[in-house]
Amino acid sequence: MRAAIVTVSDRAFAGEYEDKGGPGCESWLRGVVTTPLTVTRHIIPDGRASVAQVLRTLVAEKADLILVTGGTGPAPRDETPEGVADLIEKELAGFGEEMRRASLREVPTAILSRQTAGIAGQSLIITLPGKPAAIATCLNAVFAAVPYCLDLIGAGRIETDPAKITAFRPKA
Repeated sequence: MRAAIVTVSDRAFAGEYEDKGGPGCESWLRGVVTTPLTVTRHIIPDGRASVAQVLRTLVAEKADLILVTGGTGPAPRDETPEGVADLIEKELAGFGEEMRRASLREVPTAILSRQTAGIAGQSLIITLPGKPAAIATCLNAVFAAVPYCLDLIGAGRIETDPAKITAFRPKA
């Protein structure tokens, strides 16, 4: 199973800010996924073109799961959803809806979030906020559907620790 984590942040890319989103995503994955997992992490500047470019590379390299943290708000440089839209073949809008619903229980500004998910080739791409606590909230809300989604698109199979997230797969 190959996972890639992309942090989208001008300041983290420039070394002015410690990337907390990438390590937060990796820590969450390693705490939930029981399948052997190879994780690569990337830090890129904000912007539609930079997001689309790194995602094209990761999809071509056959990353099964791509988590993109940051750049999902309404600020002018927040163009992660647009970069993802340039690449995906199918949007999975339910992911964004559920992540916002879960986040709204914690902060009223979650309504400003533009998280989404989609499929490109055999890769599942999920966009997330940049803060580790918000990343955990969002992944806890949607990850039960991720293993079956990966099965359906022909990506690597993953299993989860049922004490943390029970993966849903329909009975045969």
